[in-house]
Amino acid sequence: MKLFILKEKLKTGLNIVEKIISRSLTLPILNNVLLSAKKNLLSLTTTNLETGINYWTLAQIEKEGEITIPVKLLSNFVSFLPEKKVTLEVKNQTLYIECENYKTQIKGFSPEEFPIIPKISKTEEYIEIDIFSFCQGLAQVVENAALTPTRPEISGIYLSFQKNQIQMTATDSFRLAEKKLFYETETSPPFLKEYSLILPQKTARELLFILSEKKPTSQTPEKMKIYFSPNQIMFELPMTEIPHPQLQIVSRLIEGEYPNYQEIIPKKYQTQIILEKNEFLNQLKAASLFSGKINEIKFKIDPKKEGIEILTQNPDLGQSQSFLPGIIKGEKVEISFNWRFLIDGILNIKSPEVIFELNGEGDPAVLKPVGDPSYIYVLMPIKIS
Repeated sequence: MKLFILKEKLKTGLNIVEKIISRSLTLPILNNVLLSAKKNLLSLTTTNLETGINYWTLAQIEKEGEITIPVKLLSNFVSFLPEKKVTLEVKNQTLYIECENYKTQIKGFSPEEFPIIPKISKTEEYIEIDIFSFCQGLAQVVENAALTPTRPEISGIYLSFQKNQIQMTATDSFRLAEKKLFYETETSPPFLKEYSLILPQKTARELLFILSEKKPTSQTPEKMKIYFSPNQIMFELPMTEIPHPQLQIVSRLIEGEYPNYQEIIPKKYQTQIILEKNEFLNQLKAASLFSGKINEIKFKIDPKKEGIEILTQNPDLGQSQSFLPGIIKGEKVEISFNWRFLIDGILNIKSPEVIFELNGEGDPAVLKPVGDPSYIYVLMPIKIS
C-alpha cells in the first residue's frame, strides 16, 4: 500500500473513528484502525463490537492495500505533523509515514485479524433526515436512559419511525423524556412499514459527538440516511466531492420489548404552573446547595399566592427558601422532587417559559415547553415521610 494524503484530511478521519475506541485488554485488535487504500479513497475503520465506523476520504493512491495500526498512537503522531502532504506506505506489516522533516515507522497487524463489521444492504428501507434536527432531538432524551444491565430494554433509546414522525424516548423508571420529530411532507420517503428499535445509549452518545460538528446551511440543511435491518441500524453521511458515502456508523440494537410508557404519561393534571425558565433554574440551583442526601427539594404551591415557594433544609448546613412568581391554576399542593432530575428536564426545554403540571404527591409530574408539543418530560416525585 502506498498513498499521499493531506494531513488535515487524515487527522479529521482519525479524530472521528477513534472516538468509539476504549482500551481493550482482552481483544487488543479492537485498539486498532483498519487502513484500506482502494481506487482514489482511503478508508478508516474501527469497532468496539457494538458499534462500527467506516470513514472515507479522498487520497492519491499509488498502490492499493491495507493494514491495521494502533489508532491512538497513529492519531497522536499525525497531530504533530505539519499541515503538509503525508505519505503512507506499507512494507512487511509496518506503516512508514513521511511528512516534510518527519519519518516514522509504526508496526502494524494483519488486516485479517480485524473484526468484520456487519454490512447493511443498501436495498433495505431508509429515511433521509436533517442531521441538526435529529441530533437536537436525540440530545434531549439521551441522558435519561437507565444505567442498568438487569433491564437492558430501558438502557437504550427507543426510536419509533412512523409514517409522519420519529418518536425518541428514554427512561430510567424515575423519569422519562419523549421527543417527536416530524418529517417534511414533500421529502419523507414512503414507508412500507413502521420501525421501532432500541439504540444503545453509548452508541447514541457517540453519534451525537461525531455529528455535533455538522451545521445546517441557510438553504439546504445537511441530510443523513438511516438504514434499517432486523438487528442493526446504520447512519450514513454523503461525501461532498463525489457520490460516495463519507461516514457510516453501524450499531447493533438492544433486544427486547420497550415498556408501554404511554400509560404513565399523565393525560390531565390537578395543578398547572407556568414559570420563567431561567429564574426557575437559578432558584433550583441555589436551593440545591442545602438539599439532603436524596437531593430533595420541596415545593409549596398555592394558586392564591400566584407563585411557588421552593424550600430545602439540611441539618448540617442550614436552609433555603425562595419565591418564584408564576401563573397557577388548579389545586393547592406540597410536593418534593429530586433537584438533579428536575434540572435535567428543564435544561432540555428550549422555550423561555416552562409548563409544570402536578398530580399530587404520589403521581408523575410533567414538564413541557410553552408552545411546543413535541417534547415532554415526566418525573416521579419523592415521597418523604
